[in-house]
Amino acid sequence: MEEGRKKTIVKLIQVEKSFGQTDVVKKLSLEVGAGEFLTLLGPSGCGKTTTLRMIAGFEQANGGRIELEGVDVANLPPNARNVNTVFQNYALFPHMNVADNVAFGLVEKKVKKPEIKKRVSEMLRLVQLEGMEKRMPSELSGGQKQRVAIARALVNEPKVLLLDEPLGALDLKLRRQMQIELKHLQRRLGITFIYVTHDQEEALTMSDRIAVMNGGMLEQVGTPEEIYNHPRTRFVADFIGESNIMEGVVKETKQGDWQLYMDCGSVLLSQEEGCRPGELHYVCIRPEKLKVSAAPVEGFSIPVQVVEHVFIGSQIRTIVKTTDGKKYKISSPPDGTLLPAESQGFLYWKSGNAVLLPDDEQDGAPLEKGEDAFAIEGGEAGGSLV
Repeated sequence: MEEGRKKTIVKLIQVEKSFGQTDVVKKLSLEVGAGEFLTLLGPSGCGKTTTLRMIAGFEQANGGRIELEGVDVANLPPNARNVNTVFQNYALFPHMNVADNVAFGLVEKKVKKPEIKKRVSEMLRLVQLEGMEKRMPSELSGGQKQRVAIARALVNEPKVLLLDEPLGALDLKLRRQMQIELKHLQRRLGITFIYVTHDQEEALTMSDRIAVMNGGMLEQVGTPEEIYNHPRTRFVADFIGESNIMEGVVKETKQGDWQLYMDCGSVLLSQEEGCRPGELHYVCIRPEKLKVSAAPVEGFSIPVQVVEHVFIGSQIRTIVKTTDGKKYKISSPPDGTLLPAESQGFLYWKSGNAVLLPDDEQDGAPLEKGEDAFAIEGGEAGGSLV
């Protein structure tokens, strides 16, 4: 296990959860290391919040094991688990001031008053709320309320802090500020954070690792760089950031190379690992990695027409259309040289900047998790580089 995840503190083993006839979480297995910031990321209804609530003890799993520091806690109530939860709606007590809200858990544990005062003061300083001890929740901004909720959770010194879309109610500017603050706080304290969000940028910004969920299952677990640059399934490629996805069939050329033949043209593959000749495959290429040139580039035969250029601040977004009528996005610096709109060109990318994915729906399910379905040169999870 890599540095920073030497000790597993949370372990889910084949965890399942159903509501009536609906399977919400399906045989989910996942390990979280001590001091790690892991994010459960996915669209609404994918099972991420239900997974968090099962770890917290607010939902009972229908099957599998949930371990905290090696102990199965699946049947323990929330107050018997050394975890705390921060919710999107803050859940502050409106009749208590800031200090009393933060101290609530310590009072319930019958901690001595001098110790309570000391720990509350330290925690409010940590979340930058010094001097606001006597304020009521109604007198606080959204960001301040969220800091109080975080302080209240952390003052109990949990082994694991669970955060369910904690920044969802904040405006965009404050949300981005709080993302950085939360990550810095987590690093200073060394507490394991398990964070739920549907916001891809948030997950990429804050996480040590991201667990992408879809339909109650794990699609991929990896670092932000791995998830973004080496997606293992079409869902991950399409859900995380923006992707251009082309489809084609792999065939062997007379020279023994592998060629991906698409309706709009063909691409010479740089390596053969993971290719299944004669079967449908997908190429995932990020807009910032895709290029268009006036002349053909060796290994590529994808003619296009430049549709338009759109200025979006730090980037120029170019839309091109292939001969089969499909459109693709290209991102480039605003000071770069562009082919004029309505001109003809050819798509290409540098070797290693695209990922070859299988037709992962051919078996009716995503790729098997926990195994590298395809080898990557110099990397871990992901499909072949092309």
